[in-house]
Amino acid sequence: MEKDLIEYLAKSLVDDPSQVKVNTVEGEKSTVLELRVAEGDIGKVIGKHGRIAKAIRTVLQAASARTGKHTVLEILD
Repeated sequence: MEKDLIEYLAKSLVDDPSQVKVNTVEGEKSTVLELRVAEGDIGKVIGKHGRIAKAIRTVLQAASARTGKHTVLEILD
């Protein structure tokens, strides 16, 4: 569910939605979602001073609170 949410949000923000890739890495206590976008779109996902990235992470925390498992978003270049 969280993977689909991040993918939807990222595709809504970028110019090239076909380049959005979300990879899930499961750990014992947490899940890491790795987000990759086109090189020209990375600024749109991060935003000025990281505001958009922080907002996406806040929404992700609220969505993952249902499962009780800690979920972390990493934006990779």
